[in-house]
This record gives sequence, C-alpha cells and structure tokens, in this order.
Amino acid sequence: MKIRTIISIFCILLLSMPAAAREVTSFCSGWEFMKGPFTADAMAAARKFNSAWQPVTIPHTWNADDMQKKASSFYAGEAYYRKHFTPDTAMAAKRVFLRFEGVGSCAQVYVNGYLVGSHKGAYSAFVCEIGKQLKYGQENEIIVKADNSARPDVIPVNHVLFGVYGGIYRPVWLVVTDPCSIAVDDCASSGVYITQSDVSQKSAAIGVKVKVGNDTKAPAPMRLEVSVYDMEGRIVCSDSRSFTLSPQGVRSVASSFRLSKPHLWQGREDPYLYKVVSRLYKDGRQTDEVVQPLGVRKYEIKAGDGFYLNGRRYPMHGVTRHQDWWGLGSALTNKEHDFDLDRIMEIGATTVRFAHYQQSDYIYSRCDTLGLVIWAEIPFVNRVSGQEWDNAHSQMRELIRQSFNHPSIYVWGIHNEVYHPHGYTAALTQSLHDLCKTEDPDRYTVSVNGYGSVDHPVNGNTDIQGMNRYYGWYERKLQDMEPWIEKIEREYPWCPLILSEYGADANIAHQTELLGDALDWTSPFYPETFQTKTHEEHWPVIARHKQIVASYLWNMFDFAVPTSRRGSVEARNMKGLMTIDRKIKKDSYYWYKANWSKEPVVYITQRRNNIRERRTTTVTVYSNVGTPCLTLNGRNLGTPKRGNTDVHYIFENVRLDDGENRLQATAGTTGKQYSDIISWSYNGDCNRAADFVEHKAAHGSW
Repeated sequence: MKIRTIISIFCILLLSMPAAAREVTSFCSGWEFMKGPFTADAMAAARKFNSAWQPVTIPHTWNADDMQKKASSFYAGEAYYRKHFTPDTAMAAKRVFLRFEGVGSCAQVYVNGYLVGSHKGAYSAFVCEIGKQLKYGQENEIIVKADNSARPDVIPVNHVLFGVYGGIYRPVWLVVTDPCSIAVDDCASSGVYITQSDVSQKSAAIGVKVKVGNDTKAPAPMRLEVSVYDMEGRIVCSDSRSFTLSPQGVRSVASSFRLSKPHLWQGREDPYLYKVVSRLYKDGRQTDEVVQPLGVRKYEIKAGDGFYLNGRRYPMHGVTRHQDWWGLGSALTNKEHDFDLDRIMEIGATTVRFAHYQQSDYIYSRCDTLGLVIWAEIPFVNRVSGQEWDNAHSQMRELIRQSFNHPSIYVWGIHNEVYHPHGYTAALTQSLHDLCKTEDPDRYTVSVNGYGSVDHPVNGNTDIQGMNRYYGWYERKLQDMEPWIEKIEREYPWCPLILSEYGADANIAHQTELLGDALDWTSPFYPETFQTKTHEEHWPVIARHKQIVASYLWNMFDFAVPTSRRGSVEARNMKGLMTIDRKIKKDSYYWYKANWSKEPVVYITQRRNNIRERRTTTVTVYSNVGTPCLTLNGRNLGTPKRGNTDVHYIFENVRLDDGENRLQATAGTTGKQYSDIISWSYNGDCNRAADFVEHKAAHGSW
C-alpha cells in the first residue's frame, strides 16, 4: 500500500475518532418500520398497531424496489420508524441530540409522544435536541415520521428528473455533549468554520471561527484552544482564547494563523490534509473537541483559459454521480460510496459533479483525501412552483454550513435547468447566490441552463454559467458541439463556461454498427454503440477548447427515473458509463480511462455487439500504451488509422470470416505487453442489415 494511501486512511480515522467529552454513537440498529398510507390519524395508527411494525436497520428506504422497476408505480407518502432505547442516568446532566444525515424527504421526530423537531429536504442533515423529553434510566420511544410526497414548498418539487427515495436512508447518530459545548445544532454543521486566503507556496492566512453554546442558567468562564496539526501529528500553530460564555444564544470565537511554507492540497497529485482541532475548556477541564480537515489550496477560474489550482492550470476531467444503486435505492453504506469513488478514480477523473442534490458527508470527506475537486449542489431542479423560496434558501444554507470545511469543494450549485417563470427563477437564483456569498464569500457559485444560450433570461446570476448540451441525442447532430463552443468563444469570451452535462443513453442489450450522426431518443432503441460514438466525438472537441473551464459527462452510473420508460427499460436513465448495478463497464468507460488515466489500457470496443451485421467492418481499439497490433483469427491486420485522440486506433476494412472471429489487440513496451481479446460472429448473407436492426429494436437483446 502506498504511503500516501496509508496517511489518508489514518487521517480519516483521526477525523472519525470520538472527541473528548463528546460521545457520538451509532443509532442505526433496533428500528422498526411501518409504511402507509394511513387513513386515520397517522400517529395514532403507528402507536396502536404493533403487529404492523417490521424490523429494519438504518440506512433504509421503502422505495428500493418500486422506484427502480416500473415507471410511475411507486409509493410516495407517509411512513413511520420507531425505536426504543434506555439512556443512562449520567446523560441527565448532558445535552443529548439526534443527528439524522438524511431523511426522504420531510421528517417529524417525536420522543415519548412529544414533537422535538421537523425538517424539510431529503438530502441535508438535521439535528433534534431530545434531552429534555427523555426519561433517564427508563425505556423511551423515538418515532420518526417520513414523507416523500412531492410538495410545492420543498425542493425538488417533483420526482421527474430523479426519484426522491423515502425513508431514513442515511445514518443516524446519538450525540451527547457537555452543557457548554461547540454548537451541534448550527444547521447540523460541525460548529467550526475554516477560511483561507492569500494562499501561496510561501504562506497562507488561515481563519477559524468556532460557535459555542452554554445550556446552563449562568455565565461560564471558558477557554478555547485551536491547533493546526500536520499529517505527521505535529502542531504547526496554535491559539488560545479565554472568555465568559453567557447562556443566551450562540457565541462565535475567532482565531487566525499564518502558515509559513504550507504543504498545499494539490488535487489527485498530492491531496495533503492538515487537521484543525478545536478544544473547549471550563475550569481547566476539557468539555468538548471537534476535529476538521484543512486542505490549503487556491481555486481560480479564468474565462477562456481554464481552471487553476494553486496557480497551476489544472485539468478538469469530470463525471457526474447519482447516488442510487440497484436493489438498494439511496440507502447506501460506506462500502457503496467507496466502490463508486474507486471507479471514478480508476477512470482518471479529476473532478466530480455530485448531482442533483447534497450527497453523503462521508463521500465529500473521501474526496478530500483522494484529491477530487468537487461541485456540490442543492436539488433546485426541473420546475418551480412559486412556493419553494424559503426551502431553497434553507437547503442552501444547510449545504454550505455542513460542508464548509471540505477543501475538495470549489463551487456551490444553485439550480439545474429551471426556467419558467423567468423573472421568479432569476430572482430566486440571484437571492441564493447572495446567500452563498454571505455564508461563504470565498467559493464560486454556478447555475445550469439546458438551452445553450448565454443570454437566456435566467442566466447571469451566478459566478459561473453551466450548460447542458446533448448534441446528437436531444438536439441536432454530434458535429454541432464544436460550432456551439466557437460561437460562445467569439461572442462571450468573458463568460466562464462549464459544460455541465453531455452524453447519450446506452442500453447494453441494444447493439448495432449501423449508426448516423443523431439518434431519436424517443425511440425504444438505445444502442450502446451510439453512446460510444458520442463520447468519441465530443471529448476531443472539449479537450481542445479552453473556453470550457471544466466538463462533466452525464453520468458515471445509470440511475432510476421513476416517472418514465426509456430505451425499452422501465424507470431508468441509461447515460451511465456503468450499469446501475455497477456490474458492467460500458465501452465509453474505457474510452475515458484510456484518455484520462495513467493506468495501462488496451481495449477493443463493441464486445457486446458480437453478432455482426457486415462482413467488412471496422475495429476500434483504445490504447494508451502505444500503437496496438490487431489480429483476426491469427492474421495481422496491419497498421491502424489514428482516431480522434492519441489513444484512439481504427482498423478499417476488416473482413470477417464466416462463423466465429477471434480478435486480439496487443500493445505496450518490450518489457510489458497488454492485450485484449473478444469474439464476434458473422453468419453471412442471412443477416440483411435493415432487418437485423429492426429485429434488435423490437427484441432488445440476444
């Protein structure tokens, strides 16, 4: 194992260790579940019918099956979770909180029948203080009402772009603190806010603001000590402040440091993390401690030139990620998050857009240690109702405060493809931008438009303009991507532009070698080969235009869209480079791995298109280890033509034999060779091309 990996793991362990005088324990086991709909009073029904409760373990969603298998046939409504526990009598002198990482999508929390908190929004964490409602040394009942019905006052206001899975689908934690502590309930944040400015290899100015609260009835003499540690555990700098903490409200205590010759956080190349430890003392006794990461870095976006990290131009090779898995929905463990990140790292991506909502804090933390530069956003998508203003602001504030200290985050996403009415949408976007700049003036903001026009009425209200473009799929032809970029370069050279989505769907059961420059996405036939062609055409165009400061292919993984049927599959968006069950890597996955990754790649495309329509055909090989040698049934096929990038090799006019055809590609150095082998079948003139494609479209697979 590499030393950097060991250090990263050690850092994660440090950040997850329980702090002195603060107890954080998992509250995920021992739950029971009851799904509605309820015809009578829901709370009364939940408390009365004990036989209806089913044992579950958190994370849990009731939509893991129905949101993924049949379009527009899923349960969205009320359900209840119940847990009994007996708190130790020692807790009576403490503050006791429940921290929910995610409940879809609206929640009410009851302790022994008393409402202790509520929350609107499926994707951000929230905290309920429950200590005053607990009976210590006795059994207590916790009931959580969850409801994922679409509501006009809660974003997203519908289930159209993606399904909002119902349930307590992320972990729950029991947090116990001293009465004088670092704030737990400041939008469920860490209570610690780290800022940085004037970052260079010579020095960096670091500010740390800690919010502290006093739950007693009298002022308390306190001392706050803030220390910065390097990855070897040495104190780099420290500050101590004494003050009197009144019992009214929350107080902010600020410290500032100047790091000399800081070790910079340099993306995947060197994701170096310091840690900031905030310790609170009362009468010489430590009452609380919070540990947060510090990655010292400077992000800059220069229109027409690109993205800069610490003064160096940085390649923004981006993917997007929806969180749901086949059979699990959104109820994921860290194992699934790690798997997704491993695939993202393997492909060679340097940046991730976590769309279209706040994702697990664990995954943001892992991006800190992996060096992935990330875009985090709220689920203000697709439609407006005119009633979501307050909730959009609330979710934006929660995202920023909860994720404030992740050095990997460079931009806050405000909206995605939200339009009519233009005036309301523009005003709400501008107001959210202002909120971002008030909460966090040092990061960028971005909104996303699907029309591709810089002067669209809802644009121009954030620092960066994102554009979703699907040439050849939803509009025009594949070749129209470059003229669109060139037009923006000519007319809007000042515009910092991100290509926030591009791609095409691919049903791996649909295959053909008969392709044009556009595909009708409303048809039932979604050939994988067209997705491959789309990415082969578009990535080279993106790569040679600096006007695009970052790009994000849509999507890393197939995901559920429970309101539609596309490409002969129910409830699925198939633009992923991998299938929703994460078992199959499509050809386009290897296209990007060959172009982006430093790992050796030799890959022959169209392995699933193995019943061939033409005797004389073309073979494509991706190789980032030199020009490949290709053989067909042992015969050398000569020198290939170079394709759209320097890893793209095309063997033209390859004549197949009747029956089985074994293709082998080999490339590499003298000392190390890499190869790939696939088999195709050709059955002669019995396969008339037009009939063949019609049969594939009708039947989907072979």
